[in-house]
Amino acid sequence: MGPVIIELASNGETPKSRNRHVPHTPAEIAADAIACFRAGAATLHNHMGKIRATGQAAADGYAPGWKPILDAFPDAILCPAPQQSDDLIEGLSHIGPCARLGARQASLDPGVMNFCNSGEDGLPGSSRGQFGNGLDDIETTLEVMQKEKVGPALGIYEPGYLRPVLAFRKARNLGRGAVARLYFSGDHNFVDGRKGGFGFGLPPTRAALDAYVELIGDSGLPWMVGVFGGDTVRSGLARYAIERGGHLRIGLEDHAGDRTPTNLELIEEAAALCRELGRPPATCREAAAILDLP
Repeated sequence: MGPVIIELASNGETPKSRNRHVPHTPAEIAADAIACFRAGAATLHNHMGKIRATGQAAADGYAPGWKPILDAFPDAILCPAPQQSDDLIEGLSHIGPCARLGARQASLDPGVMNFCNSGEDGLPGSSRGQFGNGLDDIETTLEVMQKEKVGPALGIYEPGYLRPVLAFRKARNLGRGAVARLYFSGDHNFVDGRKGGFGFGLPPTRAALDAYVELIGDSGLPWMVGVFGGDTVRSGLARYAIERGGHLRIGLEDHAGDRTPTNLELIEEAAALCRELGRPPATCREAAAILDLP
């Protein structure tokens, strides 16, 4: 087994009220990411605070945070967040401009799931919705990604999300550079960070990861693990994923628990574990080769 790709999921929609270390301004995002790349991260997924911006306006939101990163790490692998729009094509219109800024991946959630805040006794709260994509939208999004020559970073919230991904890969129309981000639900609600809140999908256990790995089978699809509403390293999931040949998604977009670490602290913990297990963190160049990025 080769080196481990560590993806930094730097901020997402996590507010500073939950963790004061979450980077949100372009300067914060850049400084935080540069430190994490030096510590072992190879890819960056970040949000830029304007989830409804599309097209060039969205790319302009990413640009001031990304430029210092690319100045320091010209081969850094950058991945913007999905942008929200009532029109699918408009919602995808930032991918091309972001690619021209230097992005080499784009995010796609290949399925539909329920999400909510925490209610009483672990029940769904009052803030509810669904997000994701149906099959037609998945096909269209993959076509746009292939046209713009970016790799699809696939958010797998439920085992059923993997079914279309594996079908597209078998038919050779998933495109180059694909990676499955296997998301597990920790013991905190990933919307509001409340402990014991309503969760999703599978828990971060060996049996759950085994189920995903069995589905992936001999497809050759690279995969990584992340725990929404938990701690990927301290849960033990990171260790098992490294042992099984997988990669890691680490960062304050996902993390929740009894401590409020920095992204750098989380990346350093993950990198140390990789070295302990004989699979050092991949460089940006090594990660691009492992993923077969365009």
